[in-house]
Amino acid sequence: MQKVNCYKCKYFFVTYEPQRPYGCKAHGFKSKPMPSLVVYQSSGMQCVLFDEKVIKK
Repeated sequence: MQKVNCYKCKYFFVTYEPQRPYGCKAHGFKSKPMPSLVVYQSSGMQCVLFDEKVIKK
């Protein structure tokens, strides 16, 4: 199983809050570590809501 890269997910965002700099729109939370790590630590599973960004060229 591959590690989820939040930077490539369309639900990932940067909050600009020093205490909680990263967020996930799909799960609805902000955190200091990457959201995929928080999901893995709390559920023991990789993030199932990961949806890769479509980058328009």
